[in-house]
Amino acid sequence: MQNYEFQEAMRKLTMPELQRLTIEEFKAAEKLPIVVVLDNIRSQNNTGSVFRTADAFRLQGVYLCGITATPPHREIHKTALGATESVDWHYMPTTLQAVGELRASGYTVLAVEQTLGSILLPDYQPLTGEKIAIIFGNEVNGIEEEVLPHVQGCIEIPQFGTKHSINVSVAVGIVIWDLFGKINNFQNI
Repeated sequence: MQNYEFQEAMRKLTMPELQRLTIEEFKAAEKLPIVVVLDNIRSQNNTGSVFRTADAFRLQGVYLCGITATPPHREIHKTALGATESVDWHYMPTTLQAVGELRASGYTVLAVEQTLGSILLPDYQPLTGEKIAIIFGNEVNGIEEEVLPHVQGCIEIPQFGTKHSINVSVAVGIVIWDLFGKINNFQNI
């Protein structure tokens, strides 16, 4: 472990020091050109967590598909902590409909799924200026089989344990953090 010299004693930042955006400032701010698509997510807590991640990285929005619950919902709000007010979201009856709409709008649609031919997340490099829609699947069944032929690629999070499965809200955080860094080259943080 490295030794670091700290100029100031460690303390939590105050609210003014955090420089949080208001909802209006968030809505007007430039967004990361990424949309998260939730394919039949059962847990409203997972959905709320995805809203928080979408807010944290200023994503374009979230698509809620199939059985995925929509705001206002008590369990979503419990984990979203108000992010449903800042993040744009859309409901689509099926994920396939969302894929069609997003592709027609110029998005590259990718699935996060373990498939033949999937690209490991560290090896995926978004193109400059590319608009990306990323699909995350159901907690038990993953992404619907009928959706996979309509995506433009699959990304896989490398895993080294016995389960080869990560909670969907955690997977969203991992993928978005990785893409945020690649898109910004960590220069604008």
